[in-house]
Amino acid sequence: MIYYVCKYTPIELFAGFGEECQVLESMPENFDLSDQVAHGNLCGFGKSVIQAILQDGVKELVLVNCCDCMRRVYDIVKSTGKCEFLYMLDLPHEDRECEARRFAGSIARLKKAYESYSGKTFDRKAFFQAFRKKTESKDPYIGILGVRVSDVLERTIRDSLRMEVQNLTCVSGRNPETTGKELKAALEAEGEDALYLAYARGLLAQMPCFRMNHTGQRNKMYLDPNLRGVIYHTIKFCDYYGFEYAAVKREISVPILKIETDFTSQSAGQLSTRVEAFAETIQGPENPGRGGTPVLNEERRERMKTGNYYVAGIDSGSTSTDVVILNQDREIVSSRIIPTGGGAMVSAEKSLELALEQANIAREDIVCIVTTGYGRAYINSGDDSITEITCHAKGAHYLNPNVRTIIDIGGQDIKAIRVDGEGAVKNFLMNDKCAAGTGRFMEMMARTLGLTLEEISVKGLDWKENIVISSMCTVFAESEVVSLVAQNKSVPDIIHGLDNSVAAKVSALTARLGKEQEYMLTGGVARNQGIIRALEEKLGEKLYICEEAQICGALGAALFALEKCGE
Repeated sequence: MIYYVCKYTPIELFAGFGEECQVLESMPENFDLSDQVAHGNLCGFGKSVIQAILQDGVKELVLVNCCDCMRRVYDIVKSTGKCEFLYMLDLPHEDRECEARRFAGSIARLKKAYESYSGKTFDRKAFFQAFRKKTESKDPYIGILGVRVSDVLERTIRDSLRMEVQNLTCVSGRNPETTGKELKAALEAEGEDALYLAYARGLLAQMPCFRMNHTGQRNKMYLDPNLRGVIYHTIKFCDYYGFEYAAVKREISVPILKIETDFTSQSAGQLSTRVEAFAETIQGPENPGRGGTPVLNEERRERMKTGNYYVAGIDSGSTSTDVVILNQDREIVSSRIIPTGGGAMVSAEKSLELALEQANIAREDIVCIVTTGYGRAYINSGDDSITEITCHAKGAHYLNPNVRTIIDIGGQDIKAIRVDGEGAVKNFLMNDKCAAGTGRFMEMMARTLGLTLEEISVKGLDWKENIVISSMCTVFAESEVVSLVAQNKSVPDIIHGLDNSVAAKVSALTARLGKEQEYMLTGGVARNQGIIRALEEKLGEKLYICEEAQICGALGAALFALEKCGE
């Protein structure tokens, strides 16, 4: 098996040797092996290639010198001695005739190198038969654009969307224009120069990679009238596609979601939430979630006929599991918040049990349950699951219909959500998998200072000296706090510095959405008076705070459950 990483790789050439080719786009759990031989700031995809060589035993690999990262990967892989056939293909960054002739020479050299390595004879007919005619769909679709996506991420996207998905990134958009008369004539010609030249022209005539010098043709991808939305992927430490995203965002008229990964599977849960929330935005507020309207059994239908029934929303978060029970009149009859522990299913059942006990109703009185939060996929008792982004929007609109911007500071992430007058999500942003600025961050800082969360939420209000916490990294910030304590700095002053650092991160994320009043803060951090004050100063706006702020996600889930009952 010959692995390759670039759309300009002449994989049909290897069919002439009777060999199969496969894209090397595996997303490892971590880079434990590649980090031993590569620099820490190497592109995540480059690291994944090295990891595949060292971990999965890839023996035959063709790279393309499209960027400095691939050149570095080639040097590192070569130094390991693990690859039996390793070749760096020289790619021009133009598609003019002189570059096509140069590329034809590169293809010829690759052929000779593989002949020498394998001892096999090249079959011209098998080579030609390897080409496939492109088929174009005219149905509405969601396009995946930007830099390459792994099979894990692509599967997540396809599973989340209820319409056709076209992967238009890097290797997945491969379609050499070499099935016409010129190639047939080249096959019949004497010698191989004409064959390589026709092949090179076809490869360079593909939809250009953004690393090519002339990329204007790429706008056809995001101006297609059948395009209904775009998921744009970038990789950390790769600036090229970040530049294109800025241009696409300015010109595109359909919804767009940008996701950035380090090409590991560690943030799969958060990526799933972003993609599913984007899917819910496209599908419309009337049809969120993946399960559609639940099929109510006869017992539930009979309960609904009495005009006295209940629904529940369960928000399974990283630090707490929240439950809200509503009656048929959209009134909150009970709610409970408990620490998440023992698994999402156990916490959900315990929280629901306590909420039922508080409301003095039986489990069978609940006719529909909708789950949300990071643990939603692990709760079997739900009739449907909807992302916390869509649920927070729903709950916030119920609590205050004037809200247009929702800031949710949860246990492990920060979300900024823009909603319309009906409470439907218009746009949203999330922080990456770093814990900086989240509820977890404040928990760790409170523990470092020997305080409770209640104490740290108010002590910073009495500050005197304006201390700046220079690092937002949770680990480094903890060290900085310890150092400040050693310097006998006042605890209220330190907490004020922490409040400001959190507010700076949150306001920066919110500013990327654009200002639109009225603002609402949700999540457990909505109880932290110091952060509220610091955030209001950074935003220059008042925040709407209510008693139900922490259960907003579960409330939204319960409201969706009620709608799924036909109310």
